[in-house]
Amino acid sequence: MSVGLARLREEPDAIRKGASDKGEDPALVDAALEADARRRALQGEGDALRSERNVASRAVGEAIRGGAKPDGAEVAALRARSTEIGERLAALDDELAAVEAQVEDLLLRIPNPAEPDIPVGGEEANVTVRTWGELLPHEVPLEGEIGADAPPAGATWTRRPHWEIAEALDIIDLARGAKIAGSGFPVYKGAGSALQRAVILWCLDVHTRENGFTEVWPPVVVNQASARGTGQIPDKEDQMYVVTRDDLYLVPTAEVPVTNLHRDEILEASELPIRYAAYSPCFRREAGAAGKDTRGILRVHQFDKVEMVLFERPEDSEAALDWMTGRAEDLLRRLGLAYRVLLMATREMGFTQARKYDIEVWSPGVERWLEVSSCSNFRDFQARRIAVRYRPEPGAKPELVHTLNGSGLPLARVVAAIIETYQRADGSIDVPAVLRPYMGIDRIAPPA
Repeated sequence: MSVGLARLREEPDAIRKGASDKGEDPALVDAALEADARRRALQGEGDALRSERNVASRAVGEAIRGGAKPDGAEVAALRARSTEIGERLAALDDELAAVEAQVEDLLLRIPNPAEPDIPVGGEEANVTVRTWGELLPHEVPLEGEIGADAPPAGATWTRRPHWEIAEALDIIDLARGAKIAGSGFPVYKGAGSALQRAVILWCLDVHTRENGFTEVWPPVVVNQASARGTGQIPDKEDQMYVVTRDDLYLVPTAEVPVTNLHRDEILEASELPIRYAAYSPCFRREAGAAGKDTRGILRVHQFDKVEMVLFERPEDSEAALDWMTGRAEDLLRRLGLAYRVLLMATREMGFTQARKYDIEVWSPGVERWLEVSSCSNFRDFQARRIAVRYRPEPGAKPELVHTLNGSGLPLARVVAAIIETYQRADGSIDVPAVLRPYMGIDRIAPPA
C-alpha cells in the first residue's frame, strides 16, 4: 500500500486530483475504492457465516445432549448446513484473497499526491527558486602567450563539449565501452578514472566528516520487495535491469537498498533522524530515451552516484528537505560549478515524491543546463510501503516516519560539467581545488 486505505476513503477527491495532476489515471482511485468495498463485503459475509456455523455446531451438541440421535434427521440437517457453510467459506476465502491482491496492486499504482503548493503542469511550470555562480560563455578571450607569440587583439577560443576534450586527453573511451557492453557504458581511463574516484571520495568525506551522515556501502542488486517498497516497481519496472535467473534487479540508485535498510522495523524516537550517505554504481535502461543526449556521458546506462537518504520525524521532514538540498548545493559551490535550483511541477516530480527540487549545473561546452541532483520528500509514502515506523515516545503507538533522498553528487554529468567548465585553450583541464588532494595533480594535460 502507498497512499493508504484510510486516506483513500477519507479523501478520494484529493487523491484523484493528485493522480490527474501527475498525469496518472485517476480512474485507479475509483477502481481501488470499488475493490475495497467488495473486500469489506466479503469479509462481512464471511464473519456472518462463521458465526452461523458456530451456532450450528453448538446446536448439534445441544440436540444430542437433549436426546436427539446422532444419526437422526435433526442432527443430520444441522451438520449438512455446517458443511454447506464451510464450502461457501472456502469459496469466499479464495475470492477474498483475489480481491485483496487486487486492492494491493491498485494502491501500488496510485501516485503520491503532490503537496498543495506545487505548481500543476509539466516542464513549463517548473519554478526557479535560486541560482548561484557565473554562466561561463562559450566564446572565451585569449589571454597571455601561446608559444612565442602573443594572441592578436580580440582573439577568442571556443569551449568544446566534454566528449571532444575527453577523447583528446584519452580519459574517457566511449567506443571501447560500447564494444564491451553496448552504448551508454563508458570506460574511464587514467586521469579520467582518478577524477571519478576523487569526486566520489570527496563527496563521501564531506558528508561523513562535516554533515553528520553515516556511510553505507549497499548491495548493487535488490529483490522485488525492495524495489516495490521504494516505488521503482510497478511504476518504473521497464527502466530497471533484471537479473532474471535470480529474480533480482540492478539498483537504479542507492536510494533503493538504503531506504530498505529499515524495512519492517519500529524505530525509537531517540534514533531519529537517521541520515545515510551511500556510494553505488547505478544502472538504468533509459527506456524511451532513444535519440536523446547520445553523445558523451550525459545519458548513460551505468553511472556512479553518492546518495543521501534520510529517515525523519514527520514534523521535521520539510526542514530536512531544505537542509539536504543545501548540502548538495554546498558541494557544487565548492566545485565552482554554476547552478540553479528548480521546484518541480507535478508532472515533472515523479510518481513517489510529494515535493522535489532539481539542481542543474551550467555546462558551457554544450551551452545547457544539466540536471545533477534531485532532492525529494516522500513524506510517509515509502514508509507505508516498507512498514518503517517509530514510537514518538516510549510505549506510544508506532507512527510512520518520513523518508527523503537526494543526489549528493551524481556522476557522470558532474564530471562532464567539470571538464567543460575547467577546460583551457590548450586542451588541458584544471582540477578543481577541492579535488587536487585526492588526485595529486593540479591539471590534466594532453598526452605528450
